[in-house]
Amino acid sequence: MPHQPNPANVNSIKIVIVGAGSVGVTTAYALLLDGLAADLVLIDIDKNRAQGEVMDLSHAAHFAQARVRVGDYEDCANATAVVITAGVNQKPGQTRLDLVKTNYALFKDVVPRIAHHAPDTILVVATNPVDVLTHAAHHLSGFPLERVIGSGTAMDTTRFRHELGKHFGVNPRNVHAIIVGEHGDSQLPVWSLATISGMRLRDYCEAAPGVEYDESALDACARRTKEAAYEIIQRKGKTNYGVASVLVSILQPIVTNSDAIMTVSRVGTYGGVENVALSMPCKLNRHGAYQDVPLLLGQSEQEALRRSALSIKEVLTSLEGQL
Repeated sequence: MPHQPNPANVNSIKIVIVGAGSVGVTTAYALLLDGLAADLVLIDIDKNRAQGEVMDLSHAAHFAQARVRVGDYEDCANATAVVITAGVNQKPGQTRLDLVKTNYALFKDVVPRIAHHAPDTILVVATNPVDVLTHAAHHLSGFPLERVIGSGTAMDTTRFRHELGKHFGVNPRNVHAIIVGEHGDSQLPVWSLATISGMRLRDYCEAAPGVEYDESALDACARRTKEAAYEIIQRKGKTNYGVASVLVSILQPIVTNSDAIMTVSRVGTYGGVENVALSMPCKLNRHGAYQDVPLLLGQSEQEALRRSALSIKEVLTSLEGQL
């Protein structure tokens, strides 16, 4: 695996999005604005709706100099990445794990077709429950572990930094803190490694004038991070802008081979629990996602990670008859 970035020729990049719902279409729009690919393909069972979205997106593509089109699974051939956003959306009051049976049945149809036409592509899974379905996509595609990536807690990490930035009055880009584990209720904030200006949060509070270290306020930041999607869905019925921007940020290092580190979901062994998918920091490049460096978690964090892995394993066990 090369260590030096080798930016791809964007003119040769094809990205396929399976699912022309709000997340898929918003992702396509964000990709157009980013200029990351020359060829964007939307696949959806409702071709009429997909065609309408493509017609609308094409007006944005006029300025972005990219081709946007409706396709079918054979159009996945030679794609740099295939993003799966198709599936039933989470409804108010539902957990992400409530969606598993319906969306797993969809993946049994979709993933083998993608793998048949694009055996060398990278799969990026955004459909919830994303950890369970990342595991399913790995199993159903037969791809190596590194080429099946779930969006995982990349979104939660972004939300977490946003909350901490608001609390401490600094730009979220200057907050280095991550959420790992399940993209869901058992996710865990890694407080032991969280920093601002290179200082652990307690040290930052001691050094910064007028800033108090308040554990209850920090716990509230983590709680709002975990509950953010539920609140957004309760208010507007869906989430799409945040996750679309995160999907673009995952695709960027894949296309440009830039070795970016992000918290994404990948099948592995976590907290001693084998063969589950959950999120840890991974290095992303044109070959996929690699967990090169283990995360130095505190004892309580290791235990929380194990509980998160076990909660996902429980769902996977319930699906064994369908695997």
